[in-house]
Amino acid sequence: MYRTHNLGELRISNIGEEVELSGWIQKIRNLGGMIFIDLRDEFGITQIVINDEKLQEQAKEFTTESCVHIYGKVVERSNKNPKMETGEIEVIANKIEVLGKCKNVLPFEINTDQEVREDLRLEYRFLDLRNQKLHDTILLRSKILKTIRDRMDELGFSEIQTPILANSSPEGARDFLVPSRLHPGEFYALPQAPQQFKQLLMVSGFDKYYQIAPCFRDEDPRADRAPGEFYQLDFEMSFATQEDVFKVIEEVVPYTFKKFTNWKIEDGQILRIPYKEAMEKYGIDKPDLRNPLIIQDVTKVFENTEFNAFKGKTIKAIIVPNGAEQGRKFFDKMTEFAVEECEAKGLAWTKFEQDGNVQGGIAKFITDEAKSKLENEFGAKAGDSIFFIADELHNAQKISGLVRIELGKRLDLIEKDVYKFCFIIDFPMYELSDEGTIDFCHNPFSMPQGGLEALNTKDPLDILAYQYDLVCNGYEMASGAVRNHDPEIMVKAFEIAGYTEEDVKNRFGALYNAFQYGTPPHAGAAPGIDRMVMLIADSTNIREVIAFPKNKKARDLLMRAPSVVSKQQLDDVHIQIKEREKDEEI
Repeated sequence: MYRTHNLGELRISNIGEEVELSGWIQKIRNLGGMIFIDLRDEFGITQIVINDEKLQEQAKEFTTESCVHIYGKVVERSNKNPKMETGEIEVIANKIEVLGKCKNVLPFEINTDQEVREDLRLEYRFLDLRNQKLHDTILLRSKILKTIRDRMDELGFSEIQTPILANSSPEGARDFLVPSRLHPGEFYALPQAPQQFKQLLMVSGFDKYYQIAPCFRDEDPRADRAPGEFYQLDFEMSFATQEDVFKVIEEVVPYTFKKFTNWKIEDGQILRIPYKEAMEKYGIDKPDLRNPLIIQDVTKVFENTEFNAFKGKTIKAIIVPNGAEQGRKFFDKMTEFAVEECEAKGLAWTKFEQDGNVQGGIAKFITDEAKSKLENEFGAKAGDSIFFIADELHNAQKISGLVRIELGKRLDLIEKDVYKFCFIIDFPMYELSDEGTIDFCHNPFSMPQGGLEALNTKDPLDILAYQYDLVCNGYEMASGAVRNHDPEIMVKAFEIAGYTEEDVKNRFGALYNAFQYGTPPHAGAAPGIDRMVMLIADSTNIREVIAFPKNKKARDLLMRAPSVVSKQQLDDVHIQIKEREKDEEI
């Protein structure tokens, strides 16, 4: 037995007991005639007192973060510490055994406010995870996963695992490929999501499926996106509509947030916002509704303007209440942000002063008629400032969306201690690629609104899909769709995006074949686990909620991956590495 009690459990009621404790030495204080050790495990800290001379000689060799086993007696502390849960007692040691010695010099201090560069923390992640805040976050993640599983079980879902080694398919990101030893020149792919498998489960007659699914995408890392791999609550339902999926999300996601946070969350149905409205009002399809600023289209206000930068452009305006009190430096900095960070050609602005005058920026181009319209039709008033973005429609939306976010941050307008959810609905089925071709906008397996008739009669860019995202505080939390379960509609949908029926058969053969055998209508979604934990833990860095994350360059500094492998390993899977030319750019 290494312990009779967890550290952090002992109280006044345990006084007089002989106990065995095990943990890590967090702090050593040598006061000459007495040595004190703060001993830590996952459950708390207990003060150990060493007053025996032999033990004191042994303790002089101890190093912090060593793992030790203590035999001792619980006594009442004379100088109680109300800040510690065990602050009323201490343990007088009569025997100490070192279970695992720690080096004299740590790469960084544990449980201090010392700033440590992230790459060093990730290289020694096993030490970093001893830090209380990070350790508690990983335990929080465990509790969140259990809560989600329990909730899904209560809602009648069955947990079913799907394969990790699968086939390569075009699903929006690059695949991670796995070469086959048994089949030279052929590859598996790690699943970007269990998309096809969960649809096949619906064809198989399972009513409601879910799993905490690992997903693999060869994407560049971001603060809110882990490189390479992530986890999602993947679920699918037979005979389900879009609203059925929303009800499940409303039963699971806000419930989980409420269980682990005291931040405000509105009860009832989550707000639905059409994609087009989101782009018009917020300039982004994942709006942060804590930000009160709204984007408005003021193109008609300036249809006869003499301001050349506005002529022939879509003009968006952001009215900032009481923004006129800001000095010229603020407006210059916002213009600098728009040009450097948003690739805008500029950022026009003006102030409506309290005396009724229009000042600053493009004030001379704000005619009395334009001022009247901005006040009466768009709500501008004395004391406000207005920012204008002029460009072609999509650029104007994108830039104004980024400017809105930045204004919210710089002016401290974001509502505190609240989670604001919304569903973005009615996504376009298709969009134009950078090359000008028709491509899927969201998920190629989605059902178009209007079905086959819409595919046959409408301009592809006007077709909407039963696709939706869950958004929380400016983060995409989940993505899903009503699935296309009709092979005729499936073939036509892919044909519009440039795929032949043979392409569909080759790339999605199992799904295409299964759809010939009586497929029920089905729908689902996949809330992201990592982002959910990140938001509940009030973190802005997704690496802080993953036990062993990769760094900003997608490297695992702890396990040193990716790494070079031996020629024999490459030969086994029939891979030959092409030597890089000396002058080839790295």
